[in-house]
Amino acid sequence: MQTWLEGDAFYCYVGNKGFEDMDKLEIEGGVPLNGDVEAGGSKNASLPILFASILTSEKIEFTRLPDLKDVSTTLELLRGIGARTELGKNSASVEISSLASTEAPYDLVRTMRASILMLGPLLARARKAKVSLPGGCAIGARPVDLHLSGLEKMGATFRLEDGYVIGECPNGLRGAKISSRVPSVGATENLLMAASLAEGETILENAAREPEIVDLAKMLRAMGANISGEGSSELRIRGVSSLRGVNWRVMFDRIEAGTLLLAGPITGGKVCVRGVDAECLDAFSKKLMECGVRVTAGSDWIAAEGMGERPISFSTAPYPDYPTDLQAQLMAFLAQVPGESVAEETIFENRFMHIPELNRMGASIRIEGARAIIAGRRDCFGGATVMATDLRASASLVLAGLSARGTTNVRRIYHLDRGYESLEKKLSRLGAQILRKAE
Repeated sequence: MQTWLEGDAFYCYVGNKGFEDMDKLEIEGGVPLNGDVEAGGSKNASLPILFASILTSEKIEFTRLPDLKDVSTTLELLRGIGARTELGKNSASVEISSLASTEAPYDLVRTMRASILMLGPLLARARKAKVSLPGGCAIGARPVDLHLSGLEKMGATFRLEDGYVIGECPNGLRGAKISSRVPSVGATENLLMAASLAEGETILENAAREPEIVDLAKMLRAMGANISGEGSSELRIRGVSSLRGVNWRVMFDRIEAGTLLLAGPITGGKVCVRGVDAECLDAFSKKLMECGVRVTAGSDWIAAEGMGERPISFSTAPYPDYPTDLQAQLMAFLAQVPGESVAEETIFENRFMHIPELNRMGASIRIEGARAIIAGRRDCFGGATVMATDLRASASLVLAGLSARGTTNVRRIYHLDRGYESLEKKLSRLGAQILRKAE
């Protein structure tokens, strides 16, 4: 791999092979998608709960793990510090009876920003950690200062050396009151894990409220942690001396679920996504309904139909507001809803990179600072060859291709494969004419 750093994010290219040797998706559009599809396990929940296995010497059994590159990289990182792992179909067991290392090396970390989540658990268990600065999608700055400042308040010290964050806490971590200037998901997860084994009580103020954090807190509590307040902006953690093993089923992937759900309305069909908690998709489904899509839900499913009749405006914001990870997908949908819609991105400054590619397919979208003005019109998309620029941009191009007249080729889908397990197979079950091909 070859990478270069922009802020705290990496562009990741495959150096020797070149783009021509990668896979692409070939889509014959214009086919209404209909039917039921099962949501997979959440990538964003899987990574922190896998790193939480560092906190115990006992075995943890995971089920509904998505088969994704980031998950396999996480398991490789854990094996590198001494974990014994057994893999099954969407399942794994992890046991770290003793730590063989406290280092997360650059060769693995460079493709995945979530690797910074090793820092808190390693400090809590081993009182030292050496973690390479992380990579991931190039969608803007992803500062790690909130992770470090919080852990410093708990007694850790850090230095930056040769691209590594090196942390120590010879006397162990201790509870502290930590107020974050913004509700950071990663920092909340890191501090939550670290505080579970710290001495005394830790209070996290302005904590992130995402369902993936709730999933992590519930698993830690099942392991014996003393945690309250998950899902709110204040978390309280009273540290315990040790944690035990547990069997844990990963929550559903709400971003994958939202993407699959849109595949119905954007093609003029109806899709039902099963295995979900519809409440976690509330902000997303409300925007669809505001636009005229018919959304129905039950105890473990959500369905959508109707191509949309009215333009809307929306802004991304931390949970429970509209998720930035579904911004690009909704924009593709709004491009074919008649009238002027407005999308405002408040989380990542570089998350409009999909717009030129959507415009190449026939959309009419212009950028005004942090706002995208979408001049929607029915049947705007035509087939084209497009380049994915990041994970969620990839999904927006696939949705546009499903709606388009003619053939769309989506290239650089290694981005897509970081967050969607066999998306083309799930779409095919709904009737999509979509194939994975070598470039």
